[in-house]
Amino acid sequence: MDDLIRPDGSPLRVLVVDDEQNIAELISMALRYEGFETQQAHTGSRAVAAAKDFRPDAVVLDMMLPDFDGLEVLRRLRGLTPDVPVVFLTARDSVEDRVAGLTAGGDDYVTKPFSLEELVARLRGLLRRAGARAAREEPVLTVGDLTLDEDSREVRRGADEITLTATEFELLRFLMRNPRRVLSKAQILDRVWNYDFGGQANVVELYISYLRKKIDAGRPPMIHTMRGAGYVLKP
Repeated sequence: MDDLIRPDGSPLRVLVVDDEQNIAELISMALRYEGFETQQAHTGSRAVAAAKDFRPDAVVLDMMLPDFDGLEVLRRLRGLTPDVPVVFLTARDSVEDRVAGLTAGGDDYVTKPFSLEELVARLRGLLRRAGARAAREEPVLTVGDLTLDEDSREVRRGADEITLTATEFELLRFLMRNPRRVLSKAQILDRVWNYDFGGQANVVELYISYLRKKIDAGRPPMIHTMRGAGYVLKP
Protein backbone atom coordinates (compact mmCIF):
# COMPACT_ATOMS: atom_id res chain seq x y z
CA MET A 1 0.00 0.00 0.00
CA ASP A 2 3.01 2.30 0.14
CA ASP A 3 2.09 3.65 -3.30
CA LEU A 4 -1.04 5.24 -1.78
CA ILE A 5 0.72 8.19 -0.23
CA ARG A 6 1.67 11.71 -1.21
CA PRO A 7 5.30 12.82 -0.96
CA ASP A 8 4.56 14.28 2.50
CA GLY A 9 3.38 10.86 3.75
CA SER A 10 -0.34 11.67 3.78
CA PRO A 11 -2.83 9.38 1.95
CA LEU A 12 -3.84 10.03 -1.64
CA ARG A 13 -7.17 11.85 -1.90
CA VAL A 14 -10.13 10.79 -4.04
CA LEU A 15 -13.23 12.94 -4.64
CA VAL A 16 -16.30 10.73 -5.16
CA VAL A 17 -19.11 12.42 -7.11
CA ASP A 18 -22.47 10.64 -7.40
CA ASP A 19 -25.99 11.94 -6.77
CA GLU A 20 -26.97 8.59 -5.24
CA GLN A 21 -25.65 9.01 -1.71
CA ASN A 22 -25.61 5.30 -0.90
CA ILE A 23 -23.43 4.59 -3.95
CA ALA A 24 -21.09 7.46 -3.09
CA GLU A 25 -20.79 6.16 0.47
CA LEU A 26 -20.15 2.59 -0.69
CA ILE A 27 -17.36 3.72 -3.04
CA SER A 28 -15.89 5.95 -0.32
CA MET A 29 -15.87 3.12 2.21
CA ALA A 30 -14.08 0.80 -0.24
CA LEU A 31 -11.48 3.47 -0.99
CA ARG A 32 -10.90 4.32 2.67
CA TYR A 33 -10.40 0.63 3.38
CA GLU A 34 -7.67 0.64 0.70
CA GLY A 35 -5.89 3.56 2.37
CA PHE A 36 -7.26 6.54 0.43
CA GLU A 37 -8.67 9.69 1.98
CA THR A 38 -12.08 10.51 0.47
CA GLN A 39 -14.61 13.27 0.18
CA GLN A 40 -18.07 13.08 -1.37
CA ALA A 41 -20.16 15.45 -3.50
CA HIS A 42 -23.67 14.77 -4.80
CA THR A 43 -24.03 17.55 -7.39
CA GLY A 44 -21.77 19.03 -10.05
CA SER A 45 -21.51 22.43 -8.36
CA ARG A 46 -20.59 20.83 -5.03
CA ALA A 47 -17.99 18.68 -6.80
CA VAL A 48 -16.26 21.73 -8.25
CA ALA A 49 -16.37 23.54 -4.88
CA ALA A 50 -15.04 20.45 -3.08
CA ALA A 51 -12.19 20.08 -5.58
CA LYS A 52 -10.96 23.60 -4.74
CA ASP A 53 -10.68 22.84 -1.02
CA PHE A 54 -9.89 19.13 -1.05
CA ARG A 55 -7.34 19.17 -3.93
CA PRO A 56 -7.99 15.53 -4.89
CA ASP A 57 -5.38 13.28 -6.52
CA ALA A 58 -8.17 11.55 -8.49
CA VAL A 59 -11.92 11.88 -9.07
CA VAL A 60 -14.63 9.24 -9.46
CA LEU A 61 -17.34 11.06 -11.42
CA ASP A 62 -20.87 9.99 -12.27
CA MET A 63 -21.99 11.10 -15.75
CA MET A 64 -25.57 11.86 -14.64
CA LEU A 65 -25.87 14.60 -12.02
CA PRO A 66 -28.91 16.69 -11.10
CA ASP A 67 -27.53 20.14 -11.94
CA PHE A 68 -25.02 19.68 -14.76
CA ASP A 69 -23.52 16.57 -16.27
CA GLY A 70 -20.18 14.91 -15.67
CA LEU A 71 -18.67 16.43 -18.81
CA GLU A 72 -19.27 19.96 -17.52
CA VAL A 73 -17.84 18.96 -14.11
CA LEU A 74 -14.78 17.56 -15.88
CA ARG A 75 -14.34 20.77 -17.88
CA ARG A 76 -14.41 22.85 -14.68
CA LEU A 77 -12.15 20.43 -12.79
CA ARG A 78 -9.60 20.57 -15.57
CA GLY A 79 -9.60 24.35 -15.21
CA LEU A 80 -8.56 23.90 -11.57
CA THR A 81 -6.19 20.95 -11.86
CA PRO A 82 -5.40 20.06 -15.49
CA ASP A 83 -3.83 16.68 -14.74
CA VAL A 84 -6.16 15.15 -12.13
CA PRO A 85 -7.12 11.61 -13.26
CA VAL A 86 -10.89 11.11 -13.67
CA VAL A 87 -12.80 7.82 -13.75
CA PHE A 88 -16.33 8.20 -15.14
CA LEU A 89 -19.22 6.09 -13.89
CA THR A 90 -21.57 5.50 -16.84
CA ALA A 91 -24.80 3.62 -17.51
CA ARG A 92 -24.10 0.19 -18.97
CA ASP A 93 -26.09 0.79 -22.15
CA SER A 94 -24.73 4.24 -22.99
CA VAL A 95 -21.83 3.90 -25.41
CA GLU A 96 -22.25 7.59 -26.28
CA ASP A 97 -21.54 8.54 -22.65
CA ARG A 98 -18.33 6.56 -22.62
CA VAL A 99 -17.10 7.93 -25.94
CA ALA A 100 -18.02 11.48 -24.94
CA GLY A 101 -16.35 11.11 -21.56
CA LEU A 102 -13.07 9.82 -22.96
CA THR A 103 -13.11 12.35 -25.81
CA ALA A 104 -13.65 15.16 -23.31
CA GLY A 105 -10.54 14.08 -21.43
CA GLY A 106 -11.74 11.51 -18.91
CA ASP A 107 -9.05 8.92 -18.22
CA ASP A 108 -11.17 5.79 -17.77
CA TYR A 109 -14.73 4.68 -17.21
CA VAL A 110 -16.53 1.96 -15.26
CA THR A 111 -20.05 0.92 -16.22
CA LYS A 112 -22.85 0.58 -13.66
CA PRO A 113 -23.42 -1.82 -12.03
CA PHE A 114 -19.70 -2.20 -11.30
CA SER A 115 -17.56 -4.14 -8.86
CA LEU A 116 -15.78 -2.07 -6.20
CA GLU A 117 -12.64 -4.16 -6.76
CA GLU A 118 -12.58 -3.18 -10.43
CA LEU A 119 -13.07 0.50 -9.61
CA VAL A 120 -10.25 0.46 -7.05
CA ALA A 121 -7.97 -1.37 -9.51
CA ARG A 122 -8.70 1.18 -12.26
CA LEU A 123 -7.97 4.05 -9.86
CA ARG A 124 -4.71 2.50 -8.72
CA GLY A 125 -3.61 2.06 -12.33
CA LEU A 126 -4.45 5.65 -13.20
CA LEU A 127 -2.70 7.06 -10.15
CA ARG A 128 0.42 5.05 -10.85
CA ARG A 129 0.48 6.28 -14.43
CA ALA A 130 -0.18 9.82 -13.25
CA GLY A 131 2.92 9.68 -11.09
CA ALA A 132 1.28 9.20 -7.73
CA ARG A 133 4.25 7.02 -6.94
CA ALA A 134 6.19 10.23 -6.58
CA ALA A 135 6.16 9.30 -2.91
CA ARG A 136 8.59 6.54 -3.79
CA GLU A 137 10.54 8.61 -6.31
CA GLU A 138 10.80 11.59 -3.96
CA PRO A 139 14.16 10.97 -2.26
CA VAL A 140 13.30 12.59 1.08
CA LEU A 141 10.71 10.93 3.33
CA THR A 142 9.38 13.05 6.21
CA VAL A 143 7.28 12.00 9.20
CA GLY A 144 7.01 14.57 11.97
CA ASP A 145 10.54 15.83 12.73
CA LEU A 146 12.10 12.67 11.28
CA THR A 147 13.58 12.81 7.76
CA LEU A 148 15.22 10.11 5.65
CA ASP A 149 17.02 10.86 2.37
CA GLU A 150 16.93 7.75 0.18
CA ASP A 151 19.71 9.06 -2.10
CA SER A 152 22.28 10.24 0.44
CA ARG A 153 21.00 7.76 3.09
CA GLU A 154 21.10 10.53 5.69
CA VAL A 155 18.63 10.30 8.57
CA ARG A 156 17.81 13.18 10.91
CA ARG A 157 15.53 13.65 13.91
CA GLY A 158 15.16 17.39 14.27
CA ALA A 159 18.67 18.83 14.07
CA ASP A 160 20.37 15.56 15.05
CA GLU A 161 21.94 13.31 12.44
CA ILE A 162 21.38 9.61 13.11
CA THR A 163 23.73 6.88 11.89
CA LEU A 164 22.04 3.62 10.92
CA THR A 165 23.26 0.25 9.68
CA ALA A 166 22.00 -0.91 6.26
CA THR A 167 19.29 -3.11 7.82
CA GLU A 168 18.18 -0.42 10.28
CA PHE A 169 17.92 2.00 7.36
CA GLU A 170 15.72 -0.41 5.35
CA LEU A 171 13.49 -1.03 8.36
CA LEU A 172 13.06 2.70 9.03
CA ARG A 173 12.42 3.37 5.35
CA PHE A 174 9.60 0.79 5.32
CA LEU A 175 8.06 2.30 8.46
CA MET A 176 8.32 5.83 7.04
CA ARG A 177 6.73 4.86 3.75
CA ASN A 178 3.74 3.61 5.75
CA PRO A 179 3.20 6.24 8.45
CA ARG A 180 0.36 5.61 10.92
CA ARG A 181 -0.16 2.16 9.42
CA VAL A 182 0.24 -0.88 11.68
CA LEU A 183 2.77 -3.25 10.09
CA SER A 184 2.88 -6.86 11.22
CA LYS A 185 6.13 -8.69 11.92
CA ALA A 186 5.42 -10.90 8.89
CA GLN A 187 5.06 -7.85 6.61
CA ILE A 188 8.28 -6.36 7.98
CA LEU A 189 10.18 -9.64 7.55
CA ASP A 190 8.92 -9.95 3.99
CA ARG A 191 9.80 -6.35 3.03
CA VAL A 192 13.04 -5.77 4.91
CA TRP A 193 14.59 -9.22 4.88
CA ASN A 194 12.84 -10.46 1.71
CA TYR A 195 12.27 -13.96 3.02
CA ASP A 196 10.61 -15.70 5.91
CA PHE A 197 12.84 -16.39 8.90
CA GLY A 198 10.87 -19.56 9.63
CA GLY A 199 9.01 -17.98 12.52
CA GLN A 200 12.02 -16.09 13.89
CA ALA A 201 10.03 -12.89 14.20
CA ASN A 202 12.27 -11.92 17.14
CA VAL A 203 14.76 -10.53 14.58
CA VAL A 204 12.13 -7.81 13.96
CA GLU A 205 11.82 -7.10 17.70
CA LEU A 206 15.60 -6.92 17.92
CA TYR A 207 15.94 -4.40 15.09
CA ILE A 208 12.98 -2.34 16.30
CA SER A 209 14.78 -2.06 19.68
CA TYR A 210 17.99 -0.95 17.88
CA LEU A 211 16.02 1.70 15.96
CA ARG A 212 14.26 2.94 19.08
CA LYS A 213 17.60 3.51 20.82
CA LYS A 214 18.72 5.70 17.92
CA ILE A 215 15.46 7.40 16.88
CA ASP A 216 13.46 7.71 20.11
CA ALA A 217 16.04 7.88 22.91
CA GLY A 218 15.51 11.06 24.93
CA ARG A 219 12.73 12.25 22.59
CA PRO A 220 8.96 11.75 22.28
CA PRO A 221 8.65 8.18 20.91
CA MET A 222 7.62 7.69 17.27
CA ILE A 223 7.88 3.89 17.02
CA HIS A 224 4.95 2.28 18.83
CA THR A 225 4.17 -1.38 19.56
CA MET A 226 0.55 -2.40 18.92
CA ARG A 227 0.29 -5.50 21.06
CA GLY A 228 -0.57 -8.58 19.03
CA ALA A 229 -0.68 -6.56 15.78
CA GLY A 230 2.76 -5.16 15.01
CA TYR A 231 4.44 -1.77 14.92
CA VAL A 232 3.46 1.71 13.79
CA LEU A 233 5.47 4.87 13.16
CA LYS A 234 3.65 8.10 13.96
CA PRO A 235 4.70 11.58 15.07
